[in-house]
Amino acid sequence: MMEVKKSNTSSQQNSIQILDILYMCLGRWYWFLISLAICLGIAVAYLLITPPIYTRSASILMKGDKEKGNSVEGAFSDISSFSMSVNVSDEITSLKSVDLMREVVSRLHLEMDYYNEGRFYKEIVYGDNLPVTTVITGLDDGATASFTINLSKGRTVILSDFKMNGSDCEGHNVKGHVGATLNTPIGRITVTPSKSYRDKDYDPIFATRSAIGSAIAKYKSSFVVFQENKTSNVITMSITDKSTKRAEDVLNTLIAVYNENWVKDKNQIAVSTSMFIGDRLGVIERELGNVDNDISSYKSDNLLPDVDAAASMYMNQANQANQTINELNNQVYMARYIRNNLTSENKNQLLPANTGIADANLGGQISAYNNKLLERNSLAANSSAKNPLVVDMDAALEQQRAALVRTIDNQLVALNAQISSARSYGGQATSKIASNPKQAKYLLSVERQQKVKESLYLYLLQKREENELSQAFTAYNTRVITMPGGSNAPTSPQCENILLGAFLIGLFIPVGIIFTREMLITCVRGRKDIENLTAPFVGEIPLVYRPKKKLFARKTPREKGVIVVKPKSRNVINEAFRVIRTNLEFMVGKSDKAHVIMLTSANPGSGKTFITYNLASSLSIKGKRVIAIDLDLRKASLSEYVKVSYDKGIADYLAGQVDSLQSIIVKNEDTNVPHIILVGTMPPNPTELLMTDILTDTLDKLRDEYDYIFIDCPPMEIVADASIIGKVVDHTLFIVRAGLFDRNMLPELEKIYQSKKYNNLSILLNGTDGGSGRYGYKYGYKYGYKYGYKYGYKYGYHYGKSSYAEN
Repeated sequence: MMEVKKSNTSSQQNSIQILDILYMCLGRWYWFLISLAICLGIAVAYLLITPPIYTRSASILMKGDKEKGNSVEGAFSDISSFSMSVNVSDEITSLKSVDLMREVVSRLHLEMDYYNEGRFYKEIVYGDNLPVTTVITGLDDGATASFTINLSKGRTVILSDFKMNGSDCEGHNVKGHVGATLNTPIGRITVTPSKSYRDKDYDPIFATRSAIGSAIAKYKSSFVVFQENKTSNVITMSITDKSTKRAEDVLNTLIAVYNENWVKDKNQIAVSTSMFIGDRLGVIERELGNVDNDISSYKSDNLLPDVDAAASMYMNQANQANQTINELNNQVYMARYIRNNLTSENKNQLLPANTGIADANLGGQISAYNNKLLERNSLAANSSAKNPLVVDMDAALEQQRAALVRTIDNQLVALNAQISSARSYGGQATSKIASNPKQAKYLLSVERQQKVKESLYLYLLQKREENELSQAFTAYNTRVITMPGGSNAPTSPQCENILLGAFLIGLFIPVGIIFTREMLITCVRGRKDIENLTAPFVGEIPLVYRPKKKLFARKTPREKGVIVVKPKSRNVINEAFRVIRTNLEFMVGKSDKAHVIMLTSANPGSGKTFITYNLASSLSIKGKRVIAIDLDLRKASLSEYVKVSYDKGIADYLAGQVDSLQSIIVKNEDTNVPHIILVGTMPPNPTELLMTDILTDTLDKLRDEYDYIFIDCPPMEIVADASIIGKVVDHTLFIVRAGLFDRNMLPELEKIYQSKKYNNLSILLNGTDGGSGRYGYKYGYKYGYKYGYKYGYKYGYHYGKSSYAEN
């Protein structure tokens, strides 16, 4: 039954649904096989030619003050103040420094790489697999070089294929023995055997020497260090390399170099303190010796006895006062010394960490100042004093020095006040010893000096021993939690991910191509594209006939007058014409006179002539009286369905050159074949012929003799013929050719239908292929020669029979 569209929507649906894409993909399953084979082949080839990369990692614990409490150094923490706090972020920055990696590269000679020729790629040779190592003398740090090492029995070595900075070097092969230094075009090369060396023949070894900076950058870029979490002191380090052994050696060496630098920095404070204590001990020893000599000489000269027992009580008081004064004098002495150091010209000298001054605030400030000064000196040593960071740190140190001076000044004021108070107390006790001779007073004064020097001397001796203990029991700042190691599976390339990616790409490429092609198609693809038109839909003709091209043929052979409708045939094309015939009969209804039906289209090659003759044949097979008129006066394509040549036709009749209408009707004895009126002589003025009243009279005469009159017309809008003929017909069949009719023209077709420019216009879809999708046609086929008809001309240019081609 004929399907009538009732939607008023004029816009056409251009999008493609997922189910449509699925049908398209199923129709081109072989594309997916080819794409998968290519993508998986490329992936396998990539995996074969790409050397594997491995990852090795290690974890270390940054030990703070709490962790050090269990060590030997922690046992002396109560008498030593030479401790340094740990900032994990700063240590991570230190581990990532260029200087640290430079030392690692230098120790392991990582600028040299050795390879063997593998099956698919050059295989790295390192560690136990490397029989010899080489050292090139005289090359700049930025120079690159390469050469080949050939080892054979008898400890013979041959060096060849020399290159310097990418250019070949002139010179012959250099022959020598393992362990010797050879003169080569790129410099003196020392060949040193490794522990794994055996006196036998080896495969050629390809040695390359990279620039030092490039080697440092290479390993620094592959080195990753991070903190496990914000509250933890555990740092994890990892590095990627082609050799697992080399990656482990890099991590071990990096940890060792870091520990050495830490100990060196930490001991720098102890060394400065030791030098200060040594200088002061020398001075005090000389002063103490002078005081002892004075006491001994004075007692000998003056024969002084012991202190009067009667004044023992007052002497005890005086002694207590003297002891207090001695302690305060020591503190004053140390405070003034530190202040002199702070105000001296040499501002980058470390301060003694253990001052003996009974002020915890001052001790904390001195420790913070020393740590800051160490950090500044380290940074200035690696850069320069003009470095903005060094300048900022100098400013901060200047502020700390000013704060320390103020603190020491305040402490001196307090100490002087205490000394004055103690002296006053001692003076009172001394004045009460009225019976003591002047000699006893002088002796007391000298002994007081002796005690001061002695106590200071003992104090410095104790601090010197503490400093020595601090250096002797210095522990590393780190403890290795996880030794360098990792999985033997390569980190990259990851076979599973690459093969899965190649598989997915192999699937997506055909889908993308199919989707892109369909989105680029602007023509009508099938019935779904015209479902929003309100014009009645008569049916569709599938694309079942497609002439094959001969091998090496430059053109597809053109078949003329293809007749597909046969009596008692049950193939797809015959069933399609039966459906259209039924819908057409339902549409035109019953009438005593013949139904005049015009077939037109918007494009040449839409199949009007093919449908005209075969639809007429379908009605003839049913027993209807049917005639087909070829009013395409510029092309006369309906003549291809007639085996006999006729010189006269409808053009001659309309021009008045033929009097009898029956004489131009081509009849066949077979009742299954419709009658045909051909064009005859192609006129130079077809439009003028069609505008005469003779055409109307002709159709009126034929209405009485036939049930159906089919008129094959030119495409509308190209020439005026279709508009003229449309005024005298009862129905108009508009042929929409799938793959040819532009979807942008569908709104125009809807306007033509709504304006009723053509009588009873209905739509017939031609050239669909239901085997490859819901659109009902096979995507991407070439149009023309599908049914053996094709417009091979341009309207308005050719009128002669030489332009005869199929429609």
